[in-house]
Amino acid sequence: MTPWVLLRGLSREARHWGDFPATFRDRLGRAAGDILTPDLPGNGRRYLETSPLAVEAMMEACRRDLREQGRAPPYHVLALSLGGMVALAWARRHPEECRGLVLVSTSLRPHNPFHQRLRPGAWPVLLKLLLAEPARREAAILRLTSADPEAHRQVLPEWLNYALECPVSRRNTLRQLLAAARFSMPDKPPPPLLILAGGGDRMVDPRCSETLARAWAVDFALHPTAGHDLPLDAGAWVAGEVLGWLKHPYADH
Repeated sequence: MTPWVLLRGLSREARHWGDFPATFRDRLGRAAGDILTPDLPGNGRRYLETSPLAVEAMMEACRRDLREQGRAPPYHVLALSLGGMVALAWARRHPEECRGLVLVSTSLRPHNPFHQRLRPGAWPVLLKLLLAEPARREAAILRLTSADPEAHRQVLPEWLNYALECPVSRRNTLRQLLAAARFSMPDKPPPPLLILAGGGDRMVDPRCSETLARAWAVDFALHPTAGHDLPLDAGAWVAGEVLGWLKHPYADH
């Protein structure tokens, strides 16, 4: 059974998936296989490393990490935001290693304009990523990435602990932002694709995902109210959409 690799986004780590891996496994059953959650360099357990200035280098670091763990390809990849760019770079450079990609809350040059890729209301939160003390920063991230932050306030103590245990440096945050801003992918990579977005995304305009899905003629689903962090706001919905998509004949059951 092909394992699933889950990749998080800007300044986030594997533990920010929260309950989603368990929800995903429960909903998909055997189709979930093993669930692997590597961190991008500069985040999580790799917080002492320097984040690369290129998405492709982040991808190669993830590949090395998995191979060192003895987890050989191919994989399915489910990736959020910046993680989606890493997944696309992976599928472009090593398509034989990717059985299929699920891109969540993504945006991409040259398909989406800058003001949609990062909504103006998100800019103050990015400043907090660089300047604010951890508790204020994590609260601001929750307000930005969840459409219903009050419903998820219980995650804040955990997020604060992650930030204190594995602090992402300002330098690494800036380097990840720059890598994301520079990454471009005009053409669809070979593996099958599913793109998911939330209608309540305050960080990235959901039209980015819809435009990309239309340009590449791939499967797309929009949750009407969920925010940028779809696995947090609507994890069961995400898993259900993936399960339906896996009924396509390319998947191994």
